[in-house]
Amino acid sequence: MKTSHGSSALDRQVARKGKATKQRKIDFSDIPELSERQLASMRRVGRPPLGGQPRKLIAIRLDPKVLEWVKGAATKKGKPYQSFINDILAREMQEAEEFAR
Repeated sequence: MKTSHGSSALDRQVARKGKATKQRKIDFSDIPELSERQLASMRRVGRPPLGGQPRKLIAIRLDPKVLEWVKGAATKKGKPYQSFINDILAREMQEAEEFAR
């Protein structure tokens, strides 16, 4: 049974070695609990899934001028350029679906 680790790089590594990395038991008993102040100051790390499903990682080739424009426009809106590209494509998809009706 193949298990997915959520990372294609890790999947390739596991496939190459033929087995998953050995899980080690970690002793957490000597780590003090976090205070309310420490918990309040924490921030989320990583990319949370947006919507019902996590986003797919893809690779595309763009003309340098197009990429430069996208990055500039995304910066003006205060968004990461990948999210900005997704927004543009989602809006186009929605308009095409509405036009098809």
